[in-house]
Parts: sequence; structure tokens; C-alpha cells
Amino acid sequence: MIVSLGWGSLIWCQKTLPVIGTWQLDGPGLPVEFARESRDKRITLVICDGALAVKTLWAALDVPTLDAAKQALAAREGVKRVNIEHCIGWWSPTAASEHSSAPTIGQWASERRLEGVVWTALKPKIGGDYRIPQRDEVIQHLSQLQGVERDIAEEYVRLAPRQIATRYRTGIEDALGWTASGLI
Repeated sequence: MIVSLGWGSLIWCQKTLPVIGTWQLDGPGLPVEFARESRDKRITLVICDGALAVKTLWAALDVPTLDAAKQALAAREGVKRVNIEHCIGWWSPTAASEHSSAPTIGQWASERRLEGVVWTALKPKIGGDYRIPQRDEVIQHLSQLQGVERDIAEEYVRLAPRQIATRYRTGIEDALGWTASGLI
């Protein structure tokens, strides 16, 4: 079985990702945080070295190969084919991407005898800077949004799975009142 890991919008908005069944709640613990400003100004969840590990989610994919899984996740995430090796993490029993979380994911996947795993490996970013923003920067950024941009950002935070309980999320909830409302 080949699976995808998820922790953000992938859970409630798969788009064309060929998910089989429902998302499972017992994925590997990964250092995920609200630390990437997207094109629409939302702050999205990404793997951040140094963040506290949270239990991620996973779902089986209806794909014939690991390469097909990488391409399917890249298409869902809007990652161009030339950027797949940098923006999509992957693991198989014989090899893995160079992503910092690959060993943790590999151990989890080996215990489940999986054929392969893919995950979104976008880097933290705020403004045009590829770095992990401070929690106060994230809160300030979100608090300054207005109209549709604010609505989209709030929806993302609220719909993120409840188990993705990060330090930044607690700060966002305290400062803006955007508490979890997702089903998972």
C-alpha cells in the first residue's frame, strides 16, 4: 500500500488526490507548524525542524507506483514537475528523499509494512523569506488580513485537524479566537 501523509488542507480538500477511504489519525509524529505564507496570504502548516512533533494523519492512495503518488500529490499541491524532488517528500523500503523527516517517516512506514509514503515538503516562508517565522510574526500577519484573505486564512486554521495542536496554533487561538471547528 502507498499512502500520503497530511496535516492541513489535504485532509478536508483532497481535490484530485486519489485517496482511498478515510484519513487515519495515527500517522508519524512530525514537527509541523503554521509557518508558510501561501500565495493567498494564508499561513499554512509545514514541517519545521525544531517544532514540537504532532501526530499526523495518513490515507491510502489509489496509485500503481510511488512515482505516480509523487506526481498525484504534486498536482494537488500545485507543484511543477521540475520541483517535485524539492517539494514532495517520499519514502520506500529501498530509498527515500533527503527530507529531514524521512527517517522518522521511514520507521513508522516500516512498522506498517508500507510500500511507499509521500508528503508535502514545502519550506517555511514568510513574505519572500524562506525561514521559520516567529509565532508573533504569524499572529501579526494574520491579524492584519482583511476581507476574503482573512476569511480564507481563518478557515484554514479552523479546519486544520484538531490533533495538530501546535504552539503557534495556541497563540493564534488566544489572539484571534480562531478555534478548531474541523470534523477531525
